[in-house]
Amino acid sequence: MRRSKYTRPAWLGEQGEGGQGTADKPRLTTSAMIASLAGADQRTKPAPFGHALAALAETRPEIVGLTADLAKYTDLHVFAKAHPDRFYQMGMAEQLLISAAAGMAREGFMPFATTYAVFAARRAYDFICMAIAEENLNVKIVCALPGLTTGYGPSHQATEDVAIFRGMPNITIIDPCDAHEIEQVVPAIAAHNGPVYMRLLRGNVPLVLDEYDYTFELGKAKTLRGGNDVLIISSGLMTMRALEAAEALSNDSVDVGVLHVPTIKPLDEATILNEASRTGRMVVVAENHTIVGGLGEAVAGLLMRSGVIPPAFRQIALPDEFLDAGALPTLHDRYGLSTDAISRQVKGWLSQ
Repeated sequence: MRRSKYTRPAWLGEQGEGGQGTADKPRLTTSAMIASLAGADQRTKPAPFGHALAALAETRPEIVGLTADLAKYTDLHVFAKAHPDRFYQMGMAEQLLISAAAGMAREGFMPFATTYAVFAARRAYDFICMAIAEENLNVKIVCALPGLTTGYGPSHQATEDVAIFRGMPNITIIDPCDAHEIEQVVPAIAAHNGPVYMRLLRGNVPLVLDEYDYTFELGKAKTLRGGNDVLIISSGLMTMRALEAAEALSNDSVDVGVLHVPTIKPLDEATILNEASRTGRMVVVAENHTIVGGLGEAVAGLLMRSGVIPPAFRQIALPDEFLDAGALPTLHDRYGLSTDAISRQVKGWLSQ
């Protein structure tokens, strides 16, 4: 993993990652900064993306895997082990990674290019736009550490990646919730002819949606839970948190529905409008992304253009600022992404 150039806040202690801290500030371990998103007793699957891609490649010889020195940290090492002759290590050069993927796509291959979301969105943006999106090439860009899924600070936290890619023509944007969905997304995006940007949950990824008889369909939103008081529209890991918050809020007699929107672009406008137009429900969009330019503003714009005015519209999202480094569970609570934080926020809005 590349080291962040971010200056550590004083409250993290005197040492670097995994340092000793001070007498009144406990040692902050690296594991706390890259903690699993799964709860203590939650079911998980290891490296679902890597395993799904390796399995798919058995019958799709055109699939190749490329990375920029991050195979282990994007789960592409599983594919590399299964198909070493179709794996390409491009080194720490994201622009080269994207250019090579574009060239391979022109020759009839289907490249899956992996890196961190910050490096694709910020460093390689122009290469993705000009070499891949403008030519509508069949490249799948799969990126780990989307939003606030690491505690390593702004150099690793891609809090604005959806906003950056939403403005790019031709590209499809996918934000899966869990391991169950990732396993289904991989063959679905392979079947789609065109560039895809996928936000990746890596490592031991929680299992949630298999309990809801869920099937991923590209471009489709799915209602996972009905509710008469509040509708939470969410994507990615925030769908997992929304479901947990809905269950917790039911104990306070708050009936919360959850609409999962894994395809952020193109947006499933019909389903969102149908759910949001039901009378009497507050609409809350929850996303692991800055409040600027992501799913929340996409939904708000859709509702405004269509004349659908819910009783109230609210957003749960990251603030428009560079975030702190620190222990991931602490940061999720601080910035409003934890289950408890969502529950508190929704109850607060309902009491106004």
